[in-house]
Amino acid sequence: MVLKIGANEMVSGFFGRLFGKPEFPAVAPDKGLFVIGDIHGRADLLERLLDKARPNEQVVCVGDYVDRGEHSADVLALLISRPDLICLRGNHEDMMLGFIRDPQTVGTQWLRHGGLQTIASYGVSGVSGLSSEKDLVTLRDHVVEAVGSQHLDWLNHLEYSYESGNVAVVHASADPELPIEDQSQRTLMWGHPKFLRTMRTDGIWVVHGHTIVDQANAENGRIAVDTGAYATGRLTAARIVPGSVEFIAA
Repeated sequence: MVLKIGANEMVSGFFGRLFGKPEFPAVAPDKGLFVIGDIHGRADLLERLLDKARPNEQVVCVGDYVDRGEHSADVLALLISRPDLICLRGNHEDMMLGFIRDPQTVGTQWLRHGGLQTIASYGVSGVSGLSSEKDLVTLRDHVVEAVGSQHLDWLNHLEYSYESGNVAVVHASADPELPIEDQSQRTLMWGHPKFLRTMRTDGIWVVHGHTIVDQANAENGRIAVDTGAYATGRLTAARIVPGSVEFIAA
């Protein structure tokens, strides 16, 4: 699927002008961007989508590489093998690392939200009988051994945002009332209540995943690229160049 959106279609349009709503400036990255939405263990879709990126584009992944899909380990191995990519931290990486640090507090939440599929992708089994905090600590130790230092070190060094021109890429959202550089890590990974209902006034377009949409879209300073790959079988990227956004799915 390819959907092209020109500069004139990205502003508020006729009704915005009629009712006095401000028009948003056209996207203007410093270089071409290819921003990939939430992957969630779909290594097959990631491979196909990466093949669609152009050599002169900066590929940026918005996070949520692990959980829910069946091949989180393969996704991380592929991303680690590509140091030319910019990879951001999503809330699922945050939960996984939280489980490593504090399995008693975070373990049950992470396992219920896709962690079971992640640890299975690393060959860790026997988690159905967990009944105590001690069990969670033991499981954490097995997971650390199976995941290995390379993958854990990579996860621990993920950035929270990436900026190019008037385009900022984050995982979940940005507080519309604060500059990108002043955002909290939690907002960038987990969301903000005003993000989807309040337009920014600084002209910065925010590209994000985290919230699944039926179709990727660009409007009012927000570009949504999470099309629920693990459930829909459709992983989407936004090709962003000065003046236009094009959506490409694998």
